[in-house]
Amino acid sequence: MMPNRRQALAITCAALGAPGTALSAPFVLRAAPVTAQILPAGDGATGLWGYNGSSPGPEIRRRVGDTLELTFENAIGEGSAIHWHGIRIENVMDGVPYLTQPMVADGENFTYRFTLPDAGTYWYHSHNRSWEQVARGLYGPLIVEERRPPDVHHDITVVIDDWRIERTGEVVENFGDRHDFSHAGRLGTYARAITSVSQVRRGDRVRLRLINTATARIFPLEVSGLSGKIVALDGMPLSRPRDIERMFLAPAQRADIIADVTDTVKFVFPTRQDPYELGEISVTGQNNSPFVTPVAALPPADLPAPADIPDRRVTLVMQGGAMGGVHRGDDIWSFNGISGLMDDPWQTIERGETVQITLKNDTAFPHGIHLHGHHFFELNPDGSPGDLRDTTLLQRQETRDILCVFDNPGKWLLHCHMLGHQASGMKTWVQVT
Repeated sequence: MMPNRRQALAITCAALGAPGTALSAPFVLRAAPVTAQILPAGDGATGLWGYNGSSPGPEIRRRVGDTLELTFENAIGEGSAIHWHGIRIENVMDGVPYLTQPMVADGENFTYRFTLPDAGTYWYHSHNRSWEQVARGLYGPLIVEERRPPDVHHDITVVIDDWRIERTGEVVENFGDRHDFSHAGRLGTYARAITSVSQVRRGDRVRLRLINTATARIFPLEVSGLSGKIVALDGMPLSRPRDIERMFLAPAQRADIIADVTDTVKFVFPTRQDPYELGEISVTGQNNSPFVTPVAALPPADLPAPADIPDRRVTLVMQGGAMGGVHRGDDIWSFNGISGLMDDPWQTIERGETVQITLKNDTAFPHGIHLHGHHFFELNPDGSPGDLRDTTLLQRQETRDILCVFDNPGKWLLHCHMLGHQASGMKTWVQVT
């Protein structure tokens, strides 16, 4: 159900903790039950799961080229693992139980250690029963700074999520609802933009790192009170920064903005009724020494260039769901008529091959398709490479070509990041040899 104006005002005042500060390595990331004040102070609290005592979990901030090492401790009462979303990671560290690592049972631990090859905005989240564990709060931001970060007065993380909760603050415990799975997924009743900084000055230059951590909701997002540019998508710099305009962030997608503050910074979810105010960053005082240089492009990522002619072309068709027409999969959703992971990969790809994938959404609902361990180009209508992404949004009945250099060996998951859709069939995997 779409939140109404009264709910919007309530959630804007919610007292959730902002993403935590950077942690030194090595350290422990412990998943356990937590309590969060999602509703306004004085109303009922919400029991969630989180990392190190909070949801979202602590912000992990490193420099490109650093090695991240941490021990994951599981204390939620069931198996779990951590996926490092968007990082071109060594396969055994990718965090997918039964595909890349053993399940981390309750009371057990697992040590992750990997290099951070690309600067950008990323995040981490559970990858077991993720349709429930992420909805319960098991996620957090992972920020990889450039060797020479751009000049800004504030580098601000903005986590956007929704929660399905009662007015008492209690979580609605209908995880795994088959109606949700066969439609748009588990859409929350309250939403919020959680910011790591709550106050800035007029004239400050800020970097906003927007992360959609919802399990199903696509956020059309308007950001006001700023003059600047969108400089990156899914952690990957844009070759030409573009004007700030309404964005559509699918679950797991990110966007970076560098801009100068002109007024109260507001994050607004436009609806067919009144605008839904997700949150704001207030303005106090004036910066009398603002930056006057134009917002410049970020340094490009060091990714391999695709071949002029792809080594192969393949098609992946999304099928199933409510009102989905003919569907041959064993579950609600499928790729090319197959639901869930098969013993054999969908594609076996030689390392370094350039593959053009035609993604065809033959369903009545949108899907955000995520490829692990790689970034890919969304192809422009003329066939030229466009934006680099790790998650691409396809609206109902939409077709899009993507182009990927598969240079990272291992077993890589490819799935819908509307996590109920993944749970009910819309996932496969590729083997890079």
